[in-house]
Amino acid sequence: MKKQIIALAVLLIAIVGVSAQENTTDNESSFGLKGGYNLASVKFDSDSETGQRHGFNVGFYGESFVSEALAIQIEFQYSQQGYEIENNNSTFTQKVNYINMPLSLNIYPTPNFFLEVGAQVGLAISHKEEFDSSFNLFDVSQEFDPNKFDYGANVGAGFKTNSGVRLAARYHFGLGDIYDEGKPRNRVLQITLGFDL
Repeated sequence: MKKQIIALAVLLIAIVGVSAQENTTDNESSFGLKGGYNLASVKFDSDSETGQRHGFNVGFYGESFVSEALAIQIEFQYSQQGYEIENNNSTFTQKVNYINMPLSLNIYPTPNFFLEVGAQVGLAISHKEEFDSSFNLFDVSQEFDPNKFDYGANVGAGFKTNSGVRLAARYHFGLGDIYDEGKPRNRVLQITLGFDL
């Protein structure tokens, strides 16, 4: 399932890239809205990874060019994250919602295609645990309070049309522990559609 979603994201980005005009004028600083799909999980220090939680993200961004091919982008984003664990056809779901602030360096090898790398800090604003009735891996009365602050690194790529529509894919590597035990860290694939205002 994860490979199919990644393949779909690459295909969509390629379609937007092919349709982007070739005679782009100089890039200009911009501000806009973006939103999209999250596929979130958690990786533990034992290198084991949980199942994925499907969610969404929404927010706004500001991109400022420091040269023709380099831009700094800052975002303010609501992001649904968390994970699932299955046990004998039963499921435990941890839902953690964040306010994230990514800061990225966008590199434009061509006027319409960009690569991004950067850092991100986040604040957990809500969490919820869901158990199905037969789940017996955990005590169903137990709460799993995540740490409030999260941080990590982002890498990604995307296309921007001359009209300011952008399609991008980003992967977030959490570096902060979600809980105090086991060193669980966020892993989030985001596929977003943005519009310059």
